[in-house]
Amino acid sequence: MVLKIGTWVEVNDLMQNDYKYKIIVASGEDFDLDFTPHFTPKEMLEHGVFEGKYMNDCRDEFPDDWFEKAKISDTPDPSLNYFSIKSRQSLQVWQKKGWIIEPDPRGWFQWYCRYYQGRRFPEIDKIQIKRWRGFARHAGQIRANCDPGNFLCRPRQRQALLQWSYDPFI
Repeated sequence: MVLKIGTWVEVNDLMQNDYKYKIIVASGEDFDLDFTPHFTPKEMLEHGVFEGKYMNDCRDEFPDDWFEKAKISDTPDPSLNYFSIKSRQSLQVWQKKGWIIEPDPRGWFQWYCRYYQGRRFPEIDKIQIKRWRGFARHAGQIRANCDPGNFLCRPRQRQALLQWSYDPFI
């Protein structure tokens, strides 16, 4: 399901009810020049992110094909992550630290999924893109501390990079 420009998406799930947003640009296109994610949301879900527990109740909002090969679970399962490690903090931690930016109560990945689909909110997009760009420091730490090709080095940081749509195989 690729949504046409001008389509309104209605959201009714466990975290949002009666929320609507409009598709402004074509899916996967017209990204801010400062935002060059390595993976699509579909690819991230297929690789294994967030212990399979991220988008269980909001699948109706996104294309069915995103979930055909997605690693999804009813309970957090670290073995579903690409690097098979625990990789996430609870939503309560994110809320306490102020990392949740409305209107995306699930955090950065929810914002990215909606942005990818074609929603645009310039002020929110600017904040989330700045957060994404700041995450690149983890790639620098891997480059500085791991031998090239040693993907067992710093698996937690590599998993985090994947969850922020950076290439963890640097």
